[in-house]
Amino acid sequence: MPRGRAKGYDDQREQILAHAATLFAQRGYPGTSMNEVALACGLSKATLYHYYKDKYAILVSIAEGHVQRLHALVAEVSAERLAAEAHLRELINRIVEEYAGAQHAHRVLTEDVRFLDEPDRARILGKEREVVAGFAKAVAALRPDLKKARLAKPLTMLLFGMINWMFTWMKPQGALDHASIAPIVADLFLGGLPAVHLPRKSAVTVD
Repeated sequence: MPRGRAKGYDDQREQILAHAATLFAQRGYPGTSMNEVALACGLSKATLYHYYKDKYAILVSIAEGHVQRLHALVAEVSAERLAAEAHLRELINRIVEEYAGAQHAHRVLTEDVRFLDEPDRARILGKEREVVAGFAKAVAALRPDLKKARLAKPLTMLLFGMINWMFTWMKPQGALDHASIAPIVADLFLGGLPAVHLPRKSAVTVD
């Protein structure tokens, strides 16, 4: 009978991915070795290979895991059957919340996806396009005329432009956190600058 996985196996895999994502985000995928990943995880290199066969497998798991979580949250919010504006606001809140704990994984997805082999890249980017389509559908539900004018997707990409690069300027201990910024993003996207409401924390630290 084959031996089952040890207790905590999946938790250890996730910890490896978290450490590797941090290294990839800081040094880039090509500039990070399996030795460095093992050291960051407090594991021997042999033990690391027990969980992932190579660095490429780690890259795929980081990128695919991140985009799958984004895809799942779009499906979960859609299942709630909210009114059009509430639906879009909840999508924005949820994706900003997800990014708060996945900044390194998001950076890997945006910057290191080019190192994926074509089948893996196509699969992961296809899932990413479905996430964008879910947001575009929510935008079009609020403004049906945008779909006819083929503006729902371009406006969705502008929305993601606000969200996707937060990791480049938001500081973990800054005066404005992700929970505070999410409604600001929604206000700005839906109503422009006059519609932005001040959060309880009204300052943000940027470089």
